[in-house]
Amino acid sequence: MTRIHAKSCFFPLPQVLSTTSIRSNNRDKHQIAIRAIPVRTGLYTNANYDDDDQLELHTDENGYLTMAKKTSAAMKRPTMYDVAKLAGVSQPTVSRVLNENDTAVAISEETRSRVLAAIEKLGYRPNVLARSLRTQRTQTIALMIADISNGFYHPIARAVQDVARQRDYEVLISNSDHLYENERHFCQVVSRRPVDGVIMVPIHLTEHEIEDYFGKTQTPVSMLGSHLHMEGVDVVYVDDERATYEATRWMITERGYRDFGFIGVADDLPPGPRRFHGFRRAIDEFGLSFDQRFYVEGDFKMEGGAAAARTLLQSGALPRALFVCNDLMAIGAILTLQEAGVQVPDQVAVMGFDDIPEARIIRPMLTTIAQDPRDIGLKLASALFERLESETPIPTRIFESERRLVIRDSA
Repeated sequence: MTRIHAKSCFFPLPQVLSTTSIRSNNRDKHQIAIRAIPVRTGLYTNANYDDDDQLELHTDENGYLTMAKKTSAAMKRPTMYDVAKLAGVSQPTVSRVLNENDTAVAISEETRSRVLAAIEKLGYRPNVLARSLRTQRTQTIALMIADISNGFYHPIARAVQDVARQRDYEVLISNSDHLYENERHFCQVVSRRPVDGVIMVPIHLTEHEIEDYFGKTQTPVSMLGSHLHMEGVDVVYVDDERATYEATRWMITERGYRDFGFIGVADDLPPGPRRFHGFRRAIDEFGLSFDQRFYVEGDFKMEGGAAAARTLLQSGALPRALFVCNDLMAIGAILTLQEAGVQVPDQVAVMGFDDIPEARIIRPMLTTIAQDPRDIGLKLASALFERLESETPIPTRIFESERRLVIRDSA
């Protein structure tokens, strides 16, 4: 132990006494020197400690500052017992204060204040693992979305988090990028690292695969999309086939377009075929022909829409109106057409789907079909937590989220 006389320290004594510990930031495991410089004598006092040592300063009965390694007992993590002892209450009382939703026993405001003050003073943090073992809950759900770069999914994730936080839950968010291997990886990771529930936007996974991953563990699941039907799995969907049909009818009856093109996606991306079917139904209903040269596939991304527009330009002919399977591809198509000198909508009108924030930024502003992603997220999360909190089985439920046509300048 090193002793430094308080009266000879070059730093003020109040400053020393307010310091409770000293820890080296040097990560090379070398010896470090703690040095005090007496002002009057000019003498140096040195003490060597290891980098990982935590040090404490104390004043002894002779007015000396003593410096010593902090003991393991002093460094131990505070427990609920420590909080209860400091607050003068029982451990169950501390537990009830921490778990505010436990109203079986009333806690007075004075007791609650003492417990919270003890928690703050000790720096106590509940042991999440211990609580999980006791309640058989991880207080965590997992969310898999298809494309985190697409603004359509941001309000969905935010809504899920809002509902989860109201119930003291955390949300693990994963991005699949519309890839089958990423969807499978998500399921594998989540099944190995248990969560209380799963919300997902499956594009490629089959009903059998989802059942294989989550059915055996009885993990509650809610999903976006009407292409899968599973017992005990809640589904939120938008009737995008009918939405596309109605929007195409509007373009025919209100705008007078007769010559159409369509930028879609591959058949293994479920929203694509549904939206194309709605488009073709309206075209056929009015007896209009559809030139197959004007059907081009993208990938739901802006770059995919740009590539599809280049393909149309290279064909030597352009349709009078272009229905695009989502807003990102529609924006990519508009920018590419404009770069080629094509005027939108005077030469080619463009309709999108989703109504992401960028739809109001692009010029001309994008006419599109608006979904309500926040409503989708709220429905997905509420359905999941209803299953988590229910003491009796709930039958499969299907929730429809609304959509509407948003008329702007591009069509």
